[in-house]
Amino acid sequence: MSSDTVGRARTTVFSPKIEELLREHRGVKFFRVDADTVGVADPDLIEKLLESRSAHEFERPTFKPLYGRSIARAEAADVMQALSRDVRAALHEPIPDSVDLSGNWPHAGHAYLRDLLFRPDPLRLRMLTDRRLEAMPVLARAAVRTSAALPGTPDPDAPMSQLAALTATAAADPDNRHHALGLYRRVAAPVCLGVSALVANALWLGSPFDADASNRHIVLESLRLLPPSWNILRVASPEFPALDSRIGPNDDVLLLPLLSHRDPELWVDPDDFRPERWSDLDADNHPGYFPFGHASDRCRGRHLIMPLAEHLLDRIRSQGLTVSPHQTAATVPLAGLLGVTRVKMARTATPGR
Repeated sequence: MSSDTVGRARTTVFSPKIEELLREHRGVKFFRVDADTVGVADPDLIEKLLESRSAHEFERPTFKPLYGRSIARAEAADVMQALSRDVRAALHEPIPDSVDLSGNWPHAGHAYLRDLLFRPDPLRLRMLTDRRLEAMPVLARAAVRTSAALPGTPDPDAPMSQLAALTATAAADPDNRHHALGLYRRVAAPVCLGVSALVANALWLGSPFDADASNRHIVLESLRLLPPSWNILRVASPEFPALDSRIGPNDDVLLLPLLSHRDPELWVDPDDFRPERWSDLDADNHPGYFPFGHASDRCRGRHLIMPLAEHLLDRIRSQGLTVSPHQTAATVPLAGLLGVTRVKMARTATPGR
């Protein structure tokens, strides 16, 4: 595996494919990935391609068809509204000072978020948020089938999250039970996975943070250097060749925020972790910055991800946690979510912001 040094004298070891992208194509606006796929890092072309049509249902990562059944936009909206209520409620509750966020990240962050958001949910639902299921789709499907096969259904009147209550209502119908439980996993697990990966990236890149560094700026800069959603795939579509003749009628298009986020033409000191740059930049409109997709079809969870990530950073900084000085390297595997693994957080800094 190759490596790239970022942050405070720490080495980020990328998988060979990611390292090759950064080494061979950083600053390259358009290139051919293979016979049927082109890579695009040109911010103007990315804008035009994403504006040219909405994402097809199978291009939506969270709400693509589930077990062969489409997820209507109205159903997706209901689910996201329930999750939004859960996030707002959790962030307004007092958190015991005894909660310890030291240990291995992103695992520690995932466990914290699972308990913060879904602690009151029935075991048959909470087990679906296990982070190991995301890496093993066969096991994930088996877990959902097992949950659906258990006798009875969660009582929607019992204490539980809003997302679980919505799931319990739908699961009361035997024909909908499997779908409802699968959708709970599809929504609950990624919010824990995504936020914990994002915060782990931020911790690795910059902790201990300067006292005056804003949590919001830290998150935005982490999303720039290590965007968990590092690529956006659009399958071949007649709109694309009409926008650029280099795109063939059968070409899939791989849009690459990973590259546009480090383009030296778009960023000053593109490899440096500099949260303060966001004091003068507009995250919603900066050329080439697509951590949550394009304005025409942005990730629905972005308004949940940011406050949860800032909340975690606030707690970590108040506990005086930072990356263990004994750890000098962390790996970034080739995965759906781009992020460092096994970052050891220890209480080596003075508590406070």
